[in-house]
Amino acid sequence: MNSKVRAQLSVMMFLEFFIWGSWFVTMGIYLPNTLGSSGSEISFAYSTQSWGAILAPFFIGLIADRYFNAERILGVLHLLGAVLMYLLYTASDFAVFYPFLLAYMIMYMSTLALVNSVSFNQMKDPAKEFSFVRVFGTIGWIAAGLLISFFGWDSQTGMSDGILRNTFLMAAISSAILGAFSFTLPKTPPRVDRTKKVTLSEILGLEALGLLKDRNFLIFFLASVLICIPLAFYFQHAGQFLGEVGMTNPAGKMTIGQISEILFMLLLPFFFKKFGFKNTILVAMLAWGLRYLLFAYGNAGELTFLLLGGIALHGICYDFFFVSGQIYTDTKAGSTYKSAAQGLITLATYGIGMLIGFWIAGKITDTYLVAEGSHNWEAIWLYPAGFAVVVLLLFALLFKNEKIAYET
Repeated sequence: MNSKVRAQLSVMMFLEFFIWGSWFVTMGIYLPNTLGSSGSEISFAYSTQSWGAILAPFFIGLIADRYFNAERILGVLHLLGAVLMYLLYTASDFAVFYPFLLAYMIMYMSTLALVNSVSFNQMKDPAKEFSFVRVFGTIGWIAAGLLISFFGWDSQTGMSDGILRNTFLMAAISSAILGAFSFTLPKTPPRVDRTKKVTLSEILGLEALGLLKDRNFLIFFLASVLICIPLAFYFQHAGQFLGEVGMTNPAGKMTIGQISEILFMLLLPFFFKKFGFKNTILVAMLAWGLRYLLFAYGNAGELTFLLLGGIALHGICYDFFFVSGQIYTDTKAGSTYKSAAQGLITLATYGIGMLIGFWIAGKITDTYLVAEGSHNWEAIWLYPAGFAVVVLLLFALLFKNEKIAYET
């Protein structure tokens, strides 16, 4: 892969995650403060990510992999996404907002697979080259959060006068830029013979269901579903929580989580090799429980460091669970069902697990509403903290340790 192609792919990844980071974190602040949405409505909004993860494989498997170049369909989806983001920017109530968001997330979750496809198609050694390109996605997310805080779109003033909606305008503009830029990317032709009959099991990765006969993999699969329930609390309500407790520039401060993600990605190979897969997963689950305890007992005054510590744990929470889980899944699947197995785990986590988690988080948050725009967050955060600890204990007791090679 030459330097020009590497630069193109890096820009693509930067914009891909800049778009997502432009609105996803602050939507939890925007919806209750600008559209007056309830906790249940916020959960419906964030659940569009899960529906997108569930429905995207149909789009990729039936259309993108069979009929069109990946870079072209990536461009079309982001141009359409720019239109939908602008419509979200102009939406005046949740009933109008939600269908546009659902349509957008079905398309956006499809683009996550497409940017990977474009990248891998240009790489001779993806194991060594992909991480350098992918890190620009994390940098893009960080840049979006810092820009939001720089313009004050996550401030108390922004919440009251409605300028929080500008985050969607920023996402619309950047989506249009990536849409146009995508047509300049290296050609990535369809990978599947269009004359070959595609099955539902292939699209959803169900061919890998045979792996569930392995006791350890079954326990890991169920743990992946369950641990994404408390994870959904963070994605859905962390921004709203930080805004309510009075933390300044919450979007900017939440980028600490992405910075720690880069750090712990570098530490993961060492930890994985030294302590093994099971211990790596257990540390991730412990970090989830600890994060929510820090949120429960921290505040925006003398105990701000507890909130910042909870945010900084994101690198351990995400990298140590998801990345090590992908390695484990790849090892267990062998050469035959690698893609199907990864698709199955994605369906379990971003699809089923988070879908359940977003719904539960919305219900619990509504239960602890104490006044307009004010919640009993200490009580709310104890739920995901306790759940994460329960999953940790079950996994520690039921999963039998096994040696997994970490290849870089």
